[in-house]
Amino acid sequence: MPVRSSGFARQGWLLAVGSFATLAAGAAQAATPGLSGEKASFPPFDPAHFASNLFWLAVTFAALYWLMSKVALPRLGSILEERAETIGRDLDQATQMQAKAEDMAQAYEKALAEARKNAQGIAQTAREAGAKASDAQRHATEAELAAKMAQAEATIAKTKTKAMGNVRDLGSDIAVAIVAKLTGQAPSASEASAAVDQALTHG
Repeated sequence: MPVRSSGFARQGWLLAVGSFATLAAGAAQAATPGLSGEKASFPPFDPAHFASNLFWLAVTFAALYWLMSKVALPRLGSILEERAETIGRDLDQATQMQAKAEDMAQAYEKALAEARKNAQGIAQTAREAGAKASDAQRHATEAELAAKMAQAEATIAKTKTKAMGNVRDLGSDIAVAIVAKLTGQAPSASEASAAVDQALTHG
């Protein structure tokens, strides 16, 4: 900011010098006789007042230069410097906030990707567990049905054997009765049983 202050001081000094040159040129022009031979009567342009005018011009110029260089320009420079620092801080804060926002966005995307991955893993595990449970239930059901079928077959075979024994005994009795009625002589139990067994085997 000192560079700006010195620049403003040079501009003020050049302005004062220009004003001084303008006044001097006006005074010189006023001191020159006009075409009509009359001299200007305006007091500031009267040659008799040149010395005092130049003195007060120099005093005014020095006071203005001192005021501009020591008071106005430093205050203006400090204001501009403070504003530049404020803008710089705001820009830095904006950059930091943008960086934080980008970091938060990246963290959110990462968390979202991990959540999706975890959800897919959980779904796959659930599917596998469901398939295993279904297979186990199916095997258990098949084993239960096989056991019931074997038990039923055993019951049927036992019932059939018992029924065949009853049929054999009943057939033997019937055969003895029929032979006794036809021939008048009853065969032995062994002969009747052998005849019934033969008939059942060939039947």
